[in-house]
Amino acid sequence: MAPINPCAVIEEFLDSHSLDFEQKDKNTFLVTLPGEKKLETHCALIVGDHSLSVNAFVIRKPDENQDSVHEWCLSKNAGMYGVAFAINDVGDIFLVGRLPFTAVTEREIDRLLGAILQYSDSAFNPLLELGFGSAIRREWAWRVSRGESLANLQAFEHLI
Repeated sequence: MAPINPCAVIEEFLDSHSLDFEQKDKNTFLVTLPGEKKLETHCALIVGDHSLSVNAFVIRKPDENQDSVHEWCLSKNAGMYGVAFAINDVGDIFLVGRLPFTAVTEREIDRLLGAILQYSDSAFNPLLELGFGSAIRREWAWRVSRGESLANLQAFEHLI
């Protein structure tokens, strides 16, 4: 059996699914996943020496309630497929995962990217509410005072 070429599998999958991506270098694929609540999730697929790692940005470091935000993320991790919430050295929140090369198939990439999209999209508003509630309230008040649109803040109306 021929060894798996993970880069070829990833590129073929991304091309066949019309996903917006760029190949940063021969081993790094930067993918933009379209969402609903979180309009875009940026995801890096990085082919290492022995495995494929995936890193998807969810939100920047919370302004407030960091302990509650981290607790919320940790409470979700045990039930998630293929990835888990993590923070980087500046406190930004990501979804991260790792696959051995033998698991790098089009079906598994589809499942993994689908999981990332689902988790990122469903976590977005709860994480914003927990970590940026004060900023959302200030933004709401500023827009009201200027007669600006509240369209993209409607999900947070209950905070006002």
